[in-house]
Amino acid sequence: MQDDIPMTIAERRTYLGRMRGRYLRAARAERGRLLDEMEVVTGLHRKSLLRLLRTPDLARQPRTRQRTKTYGAPVDDALRVIWESLDYICAERLTPALVRTAQQLVAHGELVVTEALLAQLHTISVASVQRRLTRFVQDTPRLPRRGPTQANRVARGIPVRTIAWDETMPGHFEIDLVHHGGAEPRGDYVHTLQMIDVATGWSERVAVLGRSQRAMEGGFRRILARLPFPIRELHSDNGSEFLNDHLVRFWGTEVTGLSLSRSRPYQKNDNRFVEQKNATLVRAYLGQVCLATVAQTDALNALYDQMWIYYNVFQPVMRLREKVRTDQRVIRRWDTAQTPLARLLATAACPPAEQQHLEQLQQDQNPRALRRVIYRNLARLVGQPAARIVWDVSV
Repeated sequence: MQDDIPMTIAERRTYLGRMRGRYLRAARAERGRLLDEMEVVTGLHRKSLLRLLRTPDLARQPRTRQRTKTYGAPVDDALRVIWESLDYICAERLTPALVRTAQQLVAHGELVVTEALLAQLHTISVASVQRRLTRFVQDTPRLPRRGPTQANRVARGIPVRTIAWDETMPGHFEIDLVHHGGAEPRGDYVHTLQMIDVATGWSERVAVLGRSQRAMEGGFRRILARLPFPIRELHSDNGSEFLNDHLVRFWGTEVTGLSLSRSRPYQKNDNRFVEQKNATLVRAYLGQVCLATVAQTDALNALYDQMWIYYNVFQPVMRLREKVRTDQRVIRRWDTAQTPLARLLATAACPPAEQQHLEQLQQDQNPRALRRVIYRNLARLVGQPAARIVWDVSV
């Protein structure tokens, strides 16, 4: 810690509050030595120290007179132009570059400034810039929002809950969308619609182009045609791509006995199972790549068809067996790893015909060759333009 760092006002007042008792109890000569010490520590004049030590309450008093405005509208106007020119960076990065950027904008005819304005841009503090940037954001016009009687009208009719970690009956799915719009998403781009069964770890993925009602319904129909056991519950976040009249009507018509539930707003851990698989089964493969064409959507769906076999039939997953809470932490114990298919076949949720089909599929497939094909096709999808994708279907 450096000795020349000045104390803040709050630190000085705290220090003087502790020294005041010693000062008042001391004799005259000792008071002089204490004042010398306090002068060195606080950097205040002796008269200021005497005034503060006689003050009953050392707490800072509220300001009785409003501070005059130092920076006027010309500074605000210049800040707006400079902030936009530097792509809306934070105040800590913006403040040191104000004068230099203003001079450059003047040279290119983008800004008109005076010497007085340049002097103010040179002396303005980071805190003053931050206050103005906050106000600029608040003053930015936004699209009108729906009133409270219309906002989340569909969501309000769907119960908020989480699927229990020890759920034993297959069919309780968490669902989510993973965006593939790249660094700057524009227009319609590809999304991965993923469903994870809590009881077995069974995973379903399908690529959809956009988030329209038709695209989402098509993705769900593709999953329903392939899923070997019935859906009992769908648990989503509060996104309008899931909670809308069209999809609620679709699920009520297509699936009998299905229940819908949703997570709490801004609580990702309520969808913990699907959020984990978003990272390991989607982002780990595709990263932040931009996919925005029909050809890329079809190629990604073909890749997901192969991953459907590989991860559900061959890759073991672990499941939480026990959770014990102690005073210090939560102890979690896991069961022996099994494939989602093995966990599914251990229940009565899968019809006999589907069970026989899946067992035969497990015998016919070569997992090592299937993995090679998945990574080869993934490299083609990520590394080549959509028009040049040539799919490998050999296993």
